[in-house]
Amino acid sequence: MSILIRNVLFNEKPTDIFIEGTFIRQIGQDLQIDADVVIDGTKKAVLPGFVNAHLHAALTLLRGFAEDMPLEKWLHEKIWPAEAKHTDETIYWGTKLTCLEMIESGTTCFNDMYFRPKQVYQAVSEMGLRAFVTDTLFDFFDPKKTEQAKRLTEENLKLAQSFESTVRYIVAPHAIYTVSGELYKWCADFAKANNLNMHTHLSESRTEYENSIKNFGLSPVKYLKKLGVLSPNLSLAHVVWVDDEDIQILADYDVKVVHNPQSNLKISSGYQFKYVEMKEKGVTVCLGTDSCAASNNLDMTEAMKLASFMQKAWRFDPTVLSGQEVFDMATINGAKAFGINAGAVKEGYLADLILVDLNQTAFTPNYDTVANLVYSANGSAIDTMICNGKILMKNRIVQGRQDIIDSAIEAAKVISG
Repeated sequence: MSILIRNVLFNEKPTDIFIEGTFIRQIGQDLQIDADVVIDGTKKAVLPGFVNAHLHAALTLLRGFAEDMPLEKWLHEKIWPAEAKHTDETIYWGTKLTCLEMIESGTTCFNDMYFRPKQVYQAVSEMGLRAFVTDTLFDFFDPKKTEQAKRLTEENLKLAQSFESTVRYIVAPHAIYTVSGELYKWCADFAKANNLNMHTHLSESRTEYENSIKNFGLSPVKYLKKLGVLSPNLSLAHVVWVDDEDIQILADYDVKVVHNPQSNLKISSGYQFKYVEMKEKGVTVCLGTDSCAASNNLDMTEAMKLASFMQKAWRFDPTVLSGQEVFDMATINGAKAFGINAGAVKEGYLADLILVDLNQTAFTPNYDTVANLVYSANGSAIDTMICNGKILMKNRIVQGRQDIIDSAIEAAKVISG
């Protein structure tokens, strides 16, 4: 399939973009090319789709379920008991609802740290997005559960061989307070041996940080270093509680960091994310929304705005984390973290694109498209989405939308009751 987008704003100039198969083949003015589909890009801007680098997809079914609680109580008393009621069907419809919300708000690729990868894979494949999926690992320091987690991971990798190329398997131990050092080391070795990415929560809350010092005698980052699991294929969600030495360690091992401003604020994990310090050391920082149970939506435009405003506020510096920088966190940095050739509108890159409707008050006047998207607009500004060379939304219409919403409502009753 080929797509020609005509007269779309690119680098603040009207431009044509030709997509053939899954890649962007040509960018220029007044291209004389025939295509299967022609899209009129007038009064629209083309941008790379967002990469949501940390979320828990099917937790969309618990949006608004457990509000205004501290992290540990929120997990133990509300979220984990509800998650224990999940079925294959609830995971499937929760993931489809997540995909729908991300399509409507411009996310073309996401990293899902959740469960039952077979059902997640089915839902993502049907929706047409790009994703990294897992079966999040816990062993609670029980040797028997450690062995079970290893077998589960090996089985899931075999399952992943049937996945389409747009859906990849990732190894994801949950956190240092739910996963033993032995399982962490095994996960790192397994990921390296099979050329897989690895992802985990780290240094999210003050409690986690203090307990790490108490239980391991080290900060969470230094603990993972001692275990020997730090590597360029590892990404860490949150990383709020770190010192300068921790940041230098992350830089030395080229570990990627995923900032989640919405959940960090809402659950009061912390607001002084060390972006400037990480940037100065060369740490790749990308952006995530976390789950809808923790942040209530998957809108990456909101995540960008919060991330930028938070940095400016607590540092008393309006120049910190500019609109373009935070946009890069949400696009090219996320693509880099997960090793995909996306996150930019360039010839030879994957055709993971969004068209932004400029005929809105948020873009009037439009001195700077990226700045307006980050600071003024929200996900409803996304008019059209293309992922892997396929049109998933056009004129804000997504096929099967109402069926997904109705089915997700019924699925939510199963786990919240």
